[in-house]
Amino acid sequence: MNRELLQNIRVIDPISKIDRTADILITENQIAAIQENITEIPADTEVRDCRGLILGPGLADIYSHSGEPGFEERETLESLMQAAAAGGFTRLAILPDTSPPVDNLAGLALLQQHIRNLSPSLPRLYFWGALTAGVKGQQMAELGELASSPIVGFADGFPLSNPALVRRLLEYIQPLHKSIALWPCDRTLAGNGAAREGAVSVRLGLPGIPASAETSALAAILELVASGGTRVHIMRVSTARSVELIRDAKARDLPVTASVTWMHLLLNVGAISGNSQDSAGKNALTASVPYDPNLHLEPPLGNLSDQLALIQAVKDGVIDAIAIDHNPRTYEEKTVAFADSPPGAIGLELALPLLWHGLVETGEFSALELWRVLSTGPAVCLGQTPAKVALGASAELILFDPLMTWTVEGRSLKSRSANTPWLGQQIAGKVLQTWV
Repeated sequence: MNRELLQNIRVIDPISKIDRTADILITENQIAAIQENITEIPADTEVRDCRGLILGPGLADIYSHSGEPGFEERETLESLMQAAAAGGFTRLAILPDTSPPVDNLAGLALLQQHIRNLSPSLPRLYFWGALTAGVKGQQMAELGELASSPIVGFADGFPLSNPALVRRLLEYIQPLHKSIALWPCDRTLAGNGAAREGAVSVRLGLPGIPASAETSALAAILELVASGGTRVHIMRVSTARSVELIRDAKARDLPVTASVTWMHLLLNVGAISGNSQDSAGKNALTASVPYDPNLHLEPPLGNLSDQLALIQAVKDGVIDAIAIDHNPRTYEEKTVAFADSPPGAIGLELALPLLWHGLVETGEFSALELWRVLSTGPAVCLGQTPAKVALGASAELILFDPLMTWTVEGRSLKSRSANTPWLGQQIAGKVLQTWV
């Protein structure tokens, strides 16, 4: 029988609000005992002294990107899942913006068959079904057909430009009892912008994207939700005004949840200039190359006021979850001018250690608050039962060493891509083991 005893370990569980030191016995992938001091140790038990280590429920990511099918040079499903496991994620939902997209049952079946051939010790992979098919954002996908499959919900990963279509989608999806995730962004207002509009973008000489590109689209979505009642998840919240709109929507009991991507909590537009001191999270980026294309994100990094508002919104529960939005790009794709580079950065292997040191150790978040928005909150947004550290529960757990240092480089990453502004830097915090 497979048994492990983790002694003197810091246990974090946001569901029971536990943050304490205890011994934990795991038997056949089930939590068999949680006590301050387990003295009766069954035979054939592997005993590990875990002083200084942290045990928490596995993390969940609401949305990320896979290169496969279509762009396997960026990421395969297997490398994506290995990167997730290395970062402490036991559940991972990927967007349907592959080539071809996940907009029909045949394409979904092929992906499911592929992951069945991978190791069962890898994280559980879930799929979003496409909202639209054909020309982007102009016609509905086969929603009824996809709803009969085990997708977590519907999302495109790109903004929809036709409000009438959004209204029809919300009306059609409501009786299907599936989640819908929307990214509020008005491409007309965003134009060819590459950075958040403001004093910093002007100083950097980068075309700006106004906050209204997000907030005007968000206001329209919230009005449609108010009139129809369909439950909606708001993706990629990045502005202080968006936080106000969501706070008001929740006060009116609208059925909405929201997420922010992890880098928007640690950095703001000032990081593009190479000045990491402009960011709220201390030591979030110890050194930055000016105009690093790996800081070209979608939505763009906000101003400092946006960053501070997002941090407070996560603490207050206005924003329900942190998403990783892992978006692998090849070296050739990112080795161009900032504004010409495709937006996106990897993050599955980096988010937990950098958020821990940037926000927990600086006192912005408690350990329970961070785990809530990386584990419990994302699972709830996906309509799933969250993992927990409780007697009798399945061992969906991660073992995290917050002090272990490592260098972010190609050979230390499980992802096929290395498009991150932390490339070449030494960071602290490493997931040592993941139980799935």
